[in-house]
Amino acid sequence: MVKALMHDPFFLRIKSKPATAADADTARDLLDTLMAHRETCVGMAANMIGVSKRIIAFNDSGSYMVMFNPEITAKSLPYETEEGCLSLLGGPRKTTRWQKITVKYQDAAMRVRTKAYSGFTAQIIQHEIDHCNGILI
Repeated sequence: MVKALMHDPFFLRIKSKPATAADADTARDLLDTLMAHRETCVGMAANMIGVSKRIIAFNDSGSYMVMFNPEITAKSLPYETEEGCLSLLGGPRKTTRWQKITVKYQDAAMRVRTKAYSGFTAQIIQHEIDHCNGILI
């Protein structure tokens, strides 16, 4: 179900709680909401739809992916960039990202996975994990 976007910076700064299999409906709602905003958005975290759980959804080069409890376990090649956010008013803001990352996460069946990402997909994941950690750009 498509959910309304959260814009309250106080709520968005709260560190999200770990997700469990019981949060599958939230993951579906997050993906539905991301797809509804696909023209202007490439990734979302659950707190952006008002649920303080560690779940992200993102466009991975044309296919959509959901991660439960994502953590960056390795990173390399920092660079400066600018990013916007559907949850925040105003234009793009400067931030530092990593060109290459490795992410440990759980899939929808709560199996632990590890995957390496680079480029724009890595940037999207970093932005959404920041949301899970209560970090706003």
